Amino acid sequence: MGNTVFAETVRELALALPESSESAHFDKVSFRVRKKIFATLRQDGKHVVLKLSLDDQNALTMLNPDAFSALDGYWGAQGWTLVKLSEIERDEFESALESAWRQVAPKRLITAQRK
Repeated sequence: MGNTVFAETVRELALALPESSESAHFDKVSFRVRKKIFATLRQDGKHVVLKLSLDDQNALTMLNPDAFSALDGYWGAQGWTLVKLSEIERDEFESALESAWRQVAPKRLITAQRK
């Protein structure tokens, strides 16, 4: 799958999550729920950064180190995780993206989504 197509898939999956929106964040596209960022798409279209729990970040970087890596320094210690799109299958990415959304979405919204 080409980068442009996959970047559109990232956009499609992110915007399908309840109350998510897209906006600019410096030189990147960000995806937010209630103004809180849960993902950013890098300009190269080959990488996404997700806001994960530290447990999710640790598990994913251990299970698929070719696709997932913690950002350096402070940001990585806060759960921000780089995803190399060429190294991940759609279902694995979709699951990680939903985990990032759940990190910042209000509990009421998460509960409503489960119903």
